[in-house]
Amino acid sequence: MAGQQHVARIIGAINIGSFRISAIIAAITENGEMQVLGSGHRASQGINRGYVVDMAAATYAVRDALERAEKLAGTSVDAVWIGCSGAGLQSEIRPIELGIGGRRIEEEDIEALLMAARDTIQPDGRSVLHAQPACYFLDGAHGVANPKDLHAERLGVDVHVMLADGAPIRNVREAVQNAHLDVEGIVASPLATGYACLTAEERDLGVAMVEFGGEVTNVSVYAGGMLVGLAAIPRGSNDITDAIASAFSIRRFQAERLKCVNGSAIASPHDHREMISVTAPGEEGRGPVARGADDRNQVPRAELIAVITGELDQLMREVGNALDSMGFTGGKSGSSARQVVLTGGGAELAGLADYAQSVLGVPARIGKPVALRGLPEAHSAPGFATLAGLVLYAAEDPVDIRSIGSRFTQTSSFGPVATLMRVWGAMKEYF
Repeated sequence: MAGQQHVARIIGAINIGSFRISAIIAAITENGEMQVLGSGHRASQGINRGYVVDMAAATYAVRDALERAEKLAGTSVDAVWIGCSGAGLQSEIRPIELGIGGRRIEEEDIEALLMAARDTIQPDGRSVLHAQPACYFLDGAHGVANPKDLHAERLGVDVHVMLADGAPIRNVREAVQNAHLDVEGIVASPLATGYACLTAEERDLGVAMVEFGGEVTNVSVYAGGMLVGLAAIPRGSNDITDAIASAFSIRRFQAERLKCVNGSAIASPHDHREMISVTAPGEEGRGPVARGADDRNQVPRAELIAVITGELDQLMREVGNALDSMGFTGGKSGSSARQVVLTGGGAELAGLADYAQSVLGVPARIGKPVALRGLPEAHSAPGFATLAGLVLYAAEDPVDIRSIGSRFTQTSSFGPVATLMRVWGAMKEYF
């Protein structure tokens, strides 16, 4: 437990979504264990389709969500990791290689390779959220985790670069900074969610992840342990809520309740005989009467299911197109390892996994965040997967090649000064 062991590090994270803004505070103990100290959330404000549209409202929501987490944690944080979706996210894999000449690979060679990769990053006016070495390859062998001490003619690395539109990212950063917080880093939602919902084996074999958010649905593909493709669809579960509100001429909060309590992605034969109340228990007689309702303001469940599946059909068609464009062919490839993991708040809709499997033609499951000690059950649902992934990402603290600096002298220098510098560098490195 964090309270029984020395706390080595405190991590704060905020996920900025279009439906809710959530915050979490976790402690890393001296033996590397993670303990969630507090988490909180509130309705999103000032965010539309993943973009900040009202700076003051977004800042207030960020501050309020974090204060709720701080109150439960009994501690405060001054810096946070941010999770974001939308903002024109784009994922790229950029390979680069250098000649080694058949000799043993040293640490200097790996650093020289990463520095060369860093110099090739040209965002063309976009913001680079992270640029990380995904895996190394040498002389035809791919998937090398650590090439040090191996012999090779050529050494290469696949660098995963996550890009986003500059202005929207600056708005997200400023909304958090205006809440008197420093920004440790901005993490793309699909990357953080992958840490929380996907196993290492799934990422290696090949898997698609669909984050069904409030106003944005992110579709990402993992293969060979890497995030190899990403597409953002400006539609989400809020669009289903709006369609229900419009179809029955009711208010949004009523439509949201109908969707969550009585909604489903799969129709059943008895839906036509089942009548569901538009108003919540104890509120009978209040609010508008739904279009087509009976004298008790009830509507057939079949009509609700029809509205939901109508919206899902459009969304899943776009998801399928995105997967096709990224080369994820699912069952067409003949590989039984291909599957789709559905996560995000919209993934809590009943029957969604079965629906997605029938439409996409590949096995589908609901992705929940891994169990974190101290995380409340309410925050262990798919809608909080990105939040859990943010602290997992921050705890791992993956290498970003933009921070790589020369810690070694050139290996081609053999003079007395160079030798002295190498000895001095080795002493600093190991002592």
